[in-house]
Amino acid sequence: MPPVITLEKLTKSYGRSRGIIDVDLEVQQGEVFGFLGPNGAGKTTTIRTMLDLIRPTSGRATVFGIESTVDPVAIHKRVGYIPGEFALYDRLTGGQTLEYFANLRGGVDRAYQASLVERLELDPSKRFKEYSKGNKQKVGAIVALQHKPELLILDEPTSGLDPLVQQTFFTILREAVADGATVFLSSHILSEVEKSCDRVAIIREGQLAKIGTVEGLRDLAHHQVELRFADAVPVEAFARLPGVSDLVAEDHVLRMRVAGAITPVVRAAAQFELLDFVSREPSLEETFLAQYGREAVEVKANGR
Repeated sequence: MPPVITLEKLTKSYGRSRGIIDVDLEVQQGEVFGFLGPNGAGKTTTIRTMLDLIRPTSGRATVFGIESTVDPVAIHKRVGYIPGEFALYDRLTGGQTLEYFANLRGGVDRAYQASLVERLELDPSKRFKEYSKGNKQKVGAIVALQHKPELLILDEPTSGLDPLVQQTFFTILREAVADGATVFLSSHILSEVEKSCDRVAIIREGQLAKIGTVEGLRDLAHHQVELRFADAVPVEAFARLPGVSDLVAEDHVLRMRVAGAITPVVRAAAQFELLDFVSREPSLEETFLAQYGREAVEVKANGR
C-alpha cells in the first residue's frame, strides 16, 4: 500500500530567513506520525508546503499519491487540518462557524458533530471573538474532525487546552485512527508525541535530525535533577549511578542530568537527610542541544 504522505527533498527558502532543507519522509496509512521540534524549527513551514498553502522552492510533496502543487483541492477534500495559528470570523458564534465549515464540506454527521461539541466542552453560543485561546482551539479541532477525514494534519493541536480536554482530544484521535484515519501530528511537547505516536520525525533548524520509532525517541528523554541535603553533598554516592551525568555540587546542593529511570537516584538520595528533591523535564531545545549540539547541525547545513 503506497504511503499517504511522501516528502522528497522538500525545501522552502525564504532568502536570508531559514525555512526547511531537503526534508524526506513517508507516512503510512493508519499510523500516527509525530513531527517534533522546538518552535521555529520548520514544522509549520513543512505542513503549509505539504498542503500547497505555500509553494516549495525545490523538491516535492505528495498526499494520497497527488502532488501538492498539481491538485491541492483534491487533497484538501480528504484532509482535516488544525493550523498553528487559528483565526476565523469574529462575529460568528462557535456553532455558526461549525455550520459554515460543515456546509463547505457538503454536510457532516450531525450526531458526531454534536458529540464532539459535548466531549470537548465547547459553548457554541458564544461569538468567536469572545472565546479564550483554548476555546478557539476547540472550534478548530471540531472543524478538523467533524467530516471524518482520511488524513488529519494537526499543527500544535493542544495549544491552549487544559489537561483534561487534552486527554479527551487524544481519546477522540485514537478513535479516528481506529476507524482508519491517518494522523500527522506536529508538536514541540516531547511527552505528548511519546504517548500518542507510532513513529516520529525530529526537525531542528529546518533539517530532519532523526526519524524512528517512539521507543527510539525515549533515548532522548532525560531529567534535570536538583537535590538539597542537610549536610555536605555526598557526590561519590551519585557519580557512578547509571544514567547520571553533568554532576555539579554547590554547597549542600547537587545538580545532575539523569537519562532513563530515575529510581537509582531516588534510592541513593534516601540514604541521606534530604531537604528537597526537584526533577524537571527539560525543554525540547535543551534536549536537542544535549543530544546533537549546534555544531553538528551547522556542519550538516553547510555541507549540503
